Amino acid sequence: MMNRFRMHIWYFGRVQGVGFRYQTRNLATGFEVAGTVRNLLDGRVELIAEGSRDELEAFRIAIRESGLGPMIRDEQVNWSAGSGGFRGFEIVQ
Repeated sequence: MMNRFRMHIWYFGRVQGVGFRYQTRNLATGFEVAGTVRNLLDGRVELIAEGSRDELEAFRIAIRESGLGPMIRDEQVNWSAGSGGFRGFEIVQ
């Protein structure tokens, strides 16, 4: 069984009100990842995803290289062991 990792990203910039969560969810369908994306009250977007390290890195790059890239001013990424607690990839409130 492959090692599962958790990638926790906080996105900064003009990332709310621009379809960021929906675009991220759509991008996730092209990768073997599971997790959530949501808006935070302070204007950031929080993404939590689990999968293999390679898939997660590719997903992260795809987000940056999509139409969302120009909206992202900065991102903070934390890595940890995956828990296997996600099914699919969804937008949460």
